[in-house]
Amino acid sequence: MNDSVKGVGAVSIGGIAVGGGIQSGIDADRFVRARDFVLRNARLVDRYLFACLFEGASIEPVREALRAYQNPDGGFGNALEPDKRCPDSQPVDAEEALKILDVVDGFDDPMVEGVCDWLEQTADATGGVPFVLRSANDYPHAPWWEAPPEPPPSINPTGSIVAILTKRNVAHPWVERGTEFCWRSLEDEQATGFNDLRCAIAFLEQAADRDRAAASLARIRAYLLSSDEIEYDLSAPRYVHTPLDWAPAPIGFSHGLFTRDQLIEGLAALANAQRDDGGWPIKWPAISPGVELEWRGRVTIDALLTLRSYAVAGYGAA
Repeated sequence: MNDSVKGVGAVSIGGIAVGGGIQSGIDADRFVRARDFVLRNARLVDRYLFACLFEGASIEPVREALRAYQNPDGGFGNALEPDKRCPDSQPVDAEEALKILDVVDGFDDPMVEGVCDWLEQTADATGGVPFVLRSANDYPHAPWWEAPPEPPPSINPTGSIVAILTKRNVAHPWVERGTEFCWRSLEDEQATGFNDLRCAIAFLEQAADRDRAAASLARIRAYLLSSDEIEYDLSAPRYVHTPLDWAPAPIGFSHGLFTRDQLIEGLAALANAQRDDGGWPIKWPAISPGVELEWRGRVTIDALLTLRSYAVAGYGAA
């Protein structure tokens, strides 16, 4: 690791420079234990992602590892989202691929055009893509990945995919079609449930029509604050979504739903959730021990990103 990665105030633990620069705000021991967990257990694409985000490594290994998940049809599959072991292209795998390219600033890659072409071919007449396609049924999968005979288009993940492509100024015919689907979906019916709302909020934050988006976000805010969608009991054992699940970074609409004290309490709980093996747990039942480790590698990276982003924003080191 070079000095520019170490940053001001970095220390060395076991020969690993931590505590400064792009690792700022993360407790040194916590970082070393998380790093060890990722190196021991995470998938190759996530190990490269960790190195890129926290150790200053190149984005190219991330993109090369991600390329292995892209199919000849342009879509992504091969269990990039680990809860279904389907090799065929799936919409949520497309979302996951675009999220990775976004976070490493790697959108200048032919993979993007390929996945947009696949989305164009997969979308129905409304422009939306389903949550899951029927091919998932032919392979081991979690119960929530069981596809109906005719999977309907869904705001999850259409809204999130459109949001990322809009943010990155991707000019492709499907983006306009996907945008129109999202507007119709959100204005015809109130989105409910964490995953649908996550995708709806992502879409609205990037939508070009800001007045229309503001009106929709106001409705979502009123709904969220009057419903039980947000779990404030940080020790709740169920599959629930606490303030930091809604606001994993100190920016955007969801961050504005919570007080500083609520977020600081959540950050302390997140830091304390790190297990003795260095990784963070998942909140849902995995379909196998191997899948659990795959997920925990990604969840550990996400936890570190949240701790770092809030520390940099002045919420204190964790």
